[in-house]
Amino acid sequence: MSFVDELKWRGLIYQQTEEKLGEIVANERPSLYIGFDPTATSLHVGSLLPVTALVRAQRAGLKPIALVGGATGMVGDPSGKSEERKLLDAETLEKNVAGMRSQLEKYLDFSGSCAATLVNNYDWFRDFGYLEFLRTVGKQFSVNAMLAKESVRARLEDREHGISYTEFSYMLIQAYDFLWLYEKHGCRLQVGGSDQWGNITAGIDLVRRKHGVEVFGLTMPLVTNSAGQKFGKSEKGAVWIDADRTSPYELYQFFMHVEDRDVGRFLRYFTFLDEAAIKALDETVERAPEKREAQRVLAREVTTFLHGKDECDKAEKAAAALFGGGDLSALDARTLEALFRDAPTTEIAAGGALDLALIDALQQCGLVTSKGAARREIEGGGIYVNQKQVTDVARRLGPGDLLAGACVVLRRGKKTYHLVRVR
Repeated sequence: MSFVDELKWRGLIYQQTEEKLGEIVANERPSLYIGFDPTATSLHVGSLLPVTALVRAQRAGLKPIALVGGATGMVGDPSGKSEERKLLDAETLEKNVAGMRSQLEKYLDFSGSCAATLVNNYDWFRDFGYLEFLRTVGKQFSVNAMLAKESVRARLEDREHGISYTEFSYMLIQAYDFLWLYEKHGCRLQVGGSDQWGNITAGIDLVRRKHGVEVFGLTMPLVTNSAGQKFGKSEKGAVWIDADRTSPYELYQFFMHVEDRDVGRFLRYFTFLDEAAIKALDETVERAPEKREAQRVLAREVTTFLHGKDECDKAEKAAAALFGGGDLSALDARTLEALFRDAPTTEIAAGGALDLALIDALQQCGLVTSKGAARREIEGGGIYVNQKQVTDVARRLGPGDLLAGACVVLRRGKKTYHLVRVR
């Protein structure tokens, strides 16, 4: 199946410049590029669509180019924004570019006949003088045409914020990216989100005027949930691809909590499962939604793609331990930290040799109000140490109870957790 045909059945084509683009791409196999705006040191899950699109293109026999916008990041893209972005300083941009480059390098193959290319547009804008830019690029564009672009028009209609000349110029900078990539890498297809249509067509016009060749553009839908909310945020904020900012367990749980009405679409968007496998999962949502099998597969596929099978296995074990009474001792420190990030925490100084009566620990943590209450809870079967029920009122916490050598998880009843850190 060709790259464009696959995007089509997955519902990933919003606009395309040619009706027969699928046929053209299948026959000519052009290089394609997607740009990433370095607004943070990490991509977030909202960036999964373009990341997986590059991977799909490479698997379909095309050469993918990932562009990290060190130059465009200095300007700020007005597309889809109601007000101007805060300009980032050079040091912050450099860190953001480096972080994104290191992530993209994990998912693309830079060897073989379809070797990927990773570029930073600051490399060709660094020494590009303003007058030369105006003569080379600015001369090719009508201000009337630029004003008609949706990203500009919407901002001009907003009397409160308007648009600065800096952001107004953004589409010219991105247009030149396409021209440069065509001249240096033979790139003839640009892919982006639906809010990038104006920038993409500006690049197409520039390449045609400069070289008289036909190049193409394709946009994918912006991802929202069924409530119309932008995809990629949880109650805690953005969901990051960086495991140090959003742990594999938290990522796994984010996708496990996708609503039934969204899960089929997200399986098509974010996984590499084929059409038959996804349709079978659609049927499980209709037949037995309470089992959440489609969500489990979605979470497993995305977590494995981003972080590898081992981290996905840890995330699944953590979920089983928390929700199914599984074994917490098999989890590492980072997974435990993510699992009980929201639980109250008490630090106990044990000098490296934990030896504390469970009754005292329960009272110190505030899980009970008195030792008498602790005894009653234990005798009634309502107390758990590391998810294991305890009924012995004489039970003591010792070195064998330490998880990852550093903590103990206490639980009262079904849902009241407390983390004991030992130092």
